[in-house]
Amino acid sequence: MDNNVSSENTRGVAFGVAAYAMWGCFPLFFALFEGVPAYEVLVHRILWSCVFLILVISLLQRWQPVTAALARPRSLGRVAICAVLIAINWGLYIYAVETNHVLQASLGYFLTPLINVALGVLILRERMARLQVASVVLAGLGIMIQVVMLASVPWISLILAVSFGCYGLVRKQVALDGLSGLFVETLILLPIALLALGWLTASGVSNFLVEGNTLLLIACGAVTAVPLLAFAGAARRLRLSTVGFLMYLNPTLQFLIALYIFKEPLEQVQLISFITIWIALVLYSWSAWCESRAIEQHG
Repeated sequence: MDNNVSSENTRGVAFGVAAYAMWGCFPLFFALFEGVPAYEVLVHRILWSCVFLILVISLLQRWQPVTAALARPRSLGRVAICAVLIAINWGLYIYAVETNHVLQASLGYFLTPLINVALGVLILRERMARLQVASVVLAGLGIMIQVVMLASVPWISLILAVSFGCYGLVRKQVALDGLSGLFVETLILLPIALLALGWLTASGVSNFLVEGNTLLLIACGAVTAVPLLAFAGAARRLRLSTVGFLMYLNPTLQFLIALYIFKEPLEQVQLISFITIWIALVLYSWSAWCESRAIEQHG
């Protein structure tokens, strides 16, 4: 029995590392779209994600939760909010890569768990441990260092973190698994994507049939769905605290890619800001781990 549990944990970690490593390497993929505007890449990401998810859901025979959700249109309000938030997040992330702001994108995903904590307190009235309060305050200080010393707001980081944090907040209230939920979200966005694609084609500015772009744009569907499938495999086998720890692999890889592959400049003030937020994340992770251990011991 212990061997089975150990084997499942090992597989879970492998799935988790694969998922977050793929997400962390997204800048390398989206950097390939030279000359294709971020909004057009977003349109194709929605379209081909929807197509690819239809194939995956059919293959896994997971239509029941999807049809149940679509049969209750009045209950789709929160899913529609999720769809808008994920579209904002996707579009801005693609823009960040195309404009050489991957460092800001990585900062946004480092901030996300701390934004989740803050949203939980402000909106859900959740109680925070003292270390978690300290972590959120430190993260705020890290952002203020950039605002004051560089006289600029890291708006890409903040919007990515807040949009994804709000997405997670609303998503918790939707009774759909990750795969089904993402499909319904992209399905809601599909009419807008098709209209935009029609307009781009009619205007003669579409890059879809330009040599080198067609397969890349179609690949957006698989690139979006495959990490989600790996994440689902991890989430089924691992404790939430373990999944949360693995999550930091994503922005860490983005940070390293920005620094060593894209050669984005890292000013001293930015480094101090990052270090402050990393310390905040260590405090938050330690507090979350202690809470998890306490629950297990009393359970």
